Amino acid sequence: MLTAFNAAHGLDRFPINVGLVAQEYSKSVFPDEPITLVEGKNFTGSFEGALVRNPIKPKEWGIFYNSGLSSKGRINFTLAHELGHYLLHRALVINEISCSKTDMRAWDSEYGKMESEANEFASFLLMPLDDFRAQTKSWKVFRIRDFAALGTRYESSTTATILKWLEITTKRAMVVVSKDGFIDWSWSSKPLLKSGVYFRAKQETIPIPDKSLAAKGPSEISIDGEWLPEGVWADQEEVFETALFSDFHNQTISLLIYPNTPPGYQR
Repeated sequence: MLTAFNAAHGLDRFPINVGLVAQEYSKSVFPDEPITLVEGKNFTGSFEGALVRNPIKPKEWGIFYNSGLSSKGRINFTLAHELGHYLLHRALVINEISCSKTDMRAWDSEYGKMESEANEFASFLLMPLDDFRAQTKSWKVFRIRDFAALGTRYESSTTATILKWLEITTKRAMVVVSKDGFIDWSWSSKPLLKSGVYFRAKQETIPIPDKSLAAKGPSEISIDGEWLPEGVWADQEEVFETALFSDFHNQTISLLIYPNTPPGYQR
């Protein structure tokens, strides 16, 4: 629908104005319970966004993002996430759904099925597969800086853009987010997970490897990435790592690309 509308009016397909889409689509398709307010709100604690029923007119809804967010990508993904809650879960809501950063980044969230569904909706709204595949099909090397540039196209965060790619890629790959010398969380592509490579960072404390790019200072990280030998990220495999340090979050994002064939594999 967005593709046809933008083409008919000579508008750019990307990035998507989620706030406008939320209000216009809900008004057109669900006129009895539309989204009438989209704005930033000064949340306390760790909340990123919320879907809220109007306390005066309970049939109306508002979607909010944390006004303290500085990244357009994070704001846009948050709005798309809350729009997903509106479309999929509003019948289950008494007054509101409030989403923390932990809930929204965990695509297998323990918070419940609703969080992962809202994340999946947001990723497909902002980064539809046809365009995403067209943008990445010619890439020979996969680096964080390229996903950051792609995130600008979709006005999506770098992390969300990498996670989208990990969902569809045939590569053995993983994103690792580290902080204060330890892995905060990670996510493996399906082929890598199938080969048994993953980190249980939520169940155990895992330090980042001393010889990894993630262990270096921000000024020492090569934007081109490096092939690291066996024994750094994997006992029996060399791994290609690119990394990006975020001052705002005081964390490092590493993209790890493993060889296509796992060790010991036989045809």
